[in-house]
Amino acid sequence: MTYKYDITVVVPLYNEEESLPELCEWISRVMGSHGFTYEVLLVDDGSNDQSWSVVTEQHELNKNIKGIRFNRNNGKSAALQTGFNAANGEVVITMDADLQDSPDEIPGLYKMIKEDGYDLVSGWKKVRHDPALTKRIPSKIYNSVTGLLSGVRLNDMNCGLKAYKNLVIKTIRVYGEMHRYIPVIAKWNGFIKIGEKVVEHRARKYGVSKFGLSRFVNGFLDLLSITFVSKFKRKPMHFFGTLGSLSFFTGFVFTLYLIGLKLYSIYFSNELLKRDITDRPAFYMALVAVVIGVQLFLTGFIAEMLAMNNHSKNEYLILDQKGLD
Repeated sequence: MTYKYDITVVVPLYNEEESLPELCEWISRVMGSHGFTYEVLLVDDGSNDQSWSVVTEQHELNKNIKGIRFNRNNGKSAALQTGFNAANGEVVITMDADLQDSPDEIPGLYKMIKEDGYDLVSGWKKVRHDPALTKRIPSKIYNSVTGLLSGVRLNDMNCGLKAYKNLVIKTIRVYGEMHRYIPVIAKWNGFIKIGEKVVEHRARKYGVSKFGLSRFVNGFLDLLSITFVSKFKRKPMHFFGTLGSLSFFTGFVFTLYLIGLKLYSIYFSNELLKRDITDRPAFYMALVAVVIGVQLFLTGFIAEMLAMNNHSKNEYLILDQKGLD
């Protein structure tokens, strides 16, 4: 496959007017010094400051810098996916717009993809300038749990500085808040050569963090969601059918037991066991188990039909764009 550029840099941004000129100049300087052909895709995620005006100015100064603008704030995953869709580079690199990611890391990341053969390389901010209580400690816990559940062992899963083969970003789909788990999504799509590179983490120079503590709660729920969806989206009956079978079988066995107990009491005239079946709490438990089993089976069948007929599409409304026509 022929690519237009050696590298595409995708930069999702939200209210980053102060940092954009310095970031664009820095990226261009690094690309020029190493002789890379490149494009920079600045994806404005519905900023309410002057970020889009700055993007327009940067595009006028350097046609390699291109912009995409959302009509509202859709989230980082939406911005990344839109950038991935538009990327024409052989290697695609993502970084945040707040200057905490250093463009000087680009050549090293490119080498690991192009020469070392990695499908994906994730940055590792080994030395961080974030508060320990609200950022570093929760991040370590989050990375450990993610590695345990997904099998993808990375020290900094959520680092915004990553590099990909173009085929990877054209294959995976990122939605909701799943940008935290792109290495997991890539692995479950068959891209298993995932590496890690220690990168510089710079202290914040402009603005404030856009993420609070709630991201860790949401991140855990997203991990459960993506684990389930990735494993069962093509075979939902394996999940619902298994649970349905266990529930139905348990209820059915209990029902047979109660019927047998009733027949035994009648045959041997045992007054202690002659209670009506409907007077026994176990009967209702068995009935509920049977009903739940049937419902899970039906859910599995419906999910199978939906899986066969589902066609993904991009639903993000783009207000404007520069340099992509």
